[in-house]
Amino acid sequence: MHRLSRLLVLVCLMALVSPAVAGAAERMYLGFQDDVSFRWAPGRASALDRARDAGATVVRTTLYWYQVAVERPANPADPFDPAYKFDDVDELVRGAQERGIEVMLTIWGTPAWANGGQGPNFLPAQLSDATAFAKAVATRYSGHFIGFPHVRFYTIWNESNLQQFLSPQFDAKGKSVGPGLYAKLYRAFYAGIKAGNKKALVGVGETSPRGRDKPSPGTAQDSHTPGRFAELVAKARPKVKFDAWAHHPYPTAPNLPPKQRVRWPNVNLPMLPRFEESLERWFGRPVPIWITEYGHETRPEEPLGVSRSAQAAYLKQALGIARADKNVQLFIWFILRDDFSTAISWQSGLYDLGWTPKPALASVRPIARSVDARNRIYTVPAGTSRPVVSLAALEIRARSDVGALVGINYTIADNGKFVGNAIASGPIDLFGYVTFRPEITVSKGHRYTLGVTMTDVHGTAAVRTVEIVAR
Repeated sequence: MHRLSRLLVLVCLMALVSPAVAGAAERMYLGFQDDVSFRWAPGRASALDRARDAGATVVRTTLYWYQVAVERPANPADPFDPAYKFDDVDELVRGAQERGIEVMLTIWGTPAWANGGQGPNFLPAQLSDATAFAKAVATRYSGHFIGFPHVRFYTIWNESNLQQFLSPQFDAKGKSVGPGLYAKLYRAFYAGIKAGNKKALVGVGETSPRGRDKPSPGTAQDSHTPGRFAELVAKARPKVKFDAWAHHPYPTAPNLPPKQRVRWPNVNLPMLPRFEESLERWFGRPVPIWITEYGHETRPEEPLGVSRSAQAAYLKQALGIARADKNVQLFIWFILRDDFSTAISWQSGLYDLGWTPKPALASVRPIARSVDARNRIYTVPAGTSRPVVSLAALEIRARSDVGALVGINYTIADNGKFVGNAIASGPIDLFGYVTFRPEITVSKGHRYTLGVTMTDVHGTAAVRTVEIVAR
């Protein structure tokens, strides 16, 4: 009953290739994770508005398997099995699409029925349960069902190099087992996600910035450093397939700056280049980086935090480091609003608990505009006439069916000089992208800037910028 009706149009449009994440930090997905504010708080719609107004192009949220599937579903690969409870996630995904924001789902937490009640940080007894759940999730958010938007980004397990999230890290004899277990778990989830949505992008790792690489004494949790963990995951066979390595490059204490140096194989922001060189050597190819958690807590709410002015300065520094790194494709700030709702509270919001903005909010807005990944940069051969351009218009897709015609008005500037405007049209695809061919011929040494406004029959508009240069 949820199937889109325009199947013939869909078949034709699936041949179009939607843009992938840009390969350079000139453009970078930038956004927030704030599950309390975005999913459960009474003002969650307003929270998403604030994220959009801050320049967010992506929001990350944790999809708790054990909460979505408290009871074993009769058909676990069915995205609409009645045992599944996705309501709050559905609302977030819809709300993000309406605001032109992509969603990242981080799947974590095994249900008790799947691992004999060992706890959510233990693997399921049958990895096929993980595959079936991942297939259900990715199918539900594949874009093929009315009212269930497409989700582009996925990551598997939170901070998988820590026992708190993945246990055990070492066996009874002290031998490292966590990376191997994670590789098995990741492969199971990856297979399910790709079975549900081949266009989904999947990040591996989700590593914490530090660890010990040996069993911990006393009550301290066992852990691996991210460098050693990644090296051992790379050695697991069969090799894991992935689109990026996800990492949380926090400093070692809340009051330390982004430029703090740490000892390898721990990895914070300044250590990313060495980490990337190592990942390329271990996996045999360049590895994009998704920074899926980062933030600085503020005083007085967090006594060990920094002043609010220092938070603003550190945010600029952190984003400057990320932008200078060509491998960084995505950056998630944790969180949007201070949170006292859990035993481990976080005061790294750009708003305080009462939604009063901190200075860091004003700092993030111009940076977000300058790196907006929805504003594409194309490099094409000199002499190319009417190059193909595909632009995200998720806010239009929220109100328009696949194949609906979108009107396009665009201005053209050549090396910064206005040369004219034009109109075009194009259908919107399953994933919320509109493809058209601007009326230009690309000359060597010229940089063309298009100011594009896309509008549907409902009056919904998406405004984007495109730069086209000759190689």
